[in-house]
Amino acid sequence: MLLAIDTSAGSSVAVVTLGGEVLAERSSDDPMRHAEVIGTLIAGCLDDAGIEVATLTGLVAGMGPGPFTGLRIGIAAARSFGIGAGLPVHPVVSHDAIALDAYRSGSAAADATLLVVTDARRRERYWTSYAGLDAAGLPVRVQGPALAKPDELPTSESARLDALVVPAGALGQVAAALLATDGAFAGEEPLYLRSPDVTMSAGAKRVTA
Repeated sequence: MLLAIDTSAGSSVAVVTLGGEVLAERSSDDPMRHAEVIGTLIAGCLDDAGIEVATLTGLVAGMGPGPFTGLRIGIAAARSFGIGAGLPVHPVVSHDAIALDAYRSGSAAADATLLVVTDARRRERYWTSYAGLDAAGLPVRVQGPALAKPDELPTSESARLDALVVPAGALGQVAAALLATDGAFAGEEPLYLRSPDVTMSAGAKRVTA
């Protein structure tokens, strides 16, 4: 079983079997209290699923795109849990989970183009475009993830989905499908998609009276 964690847009946690069944899922759409709720969500999901930590076989970390402060909390939680439990951590693009949930729930046709959008703050948006599901039942990413001003988002015939939280159950389902098909996971680097506010010093500054 997999414990999936995402804090790229809100906070969400789920327990998912390797067959893709969601046993438990909890979430909060508060974009500012990731650190305060993530522990409770994890403990609650394990209780809801009725399983012990020893039953888990891996962690799934949503790698964004997401704002720096919030996104790193979920990634750190997954990696710390993985180290403590001696389990591997599987990185997944967070927007893939939103797209998968939309396609499987029927809110987007399985062969339809879809534009997934989440809040990047600073009056910007993260976006990724998709073109239905592949043979493994995974969303086909066409462009993105990318960052843009609201009026610079791609305009097309695609259905647009603005999400407040990433469904951790779908995140776990993406990972389960990738494991079953030996698919490619996301990279190890978080998808912040913007330069850090703090930069390295160019050298010692001169002090004058």
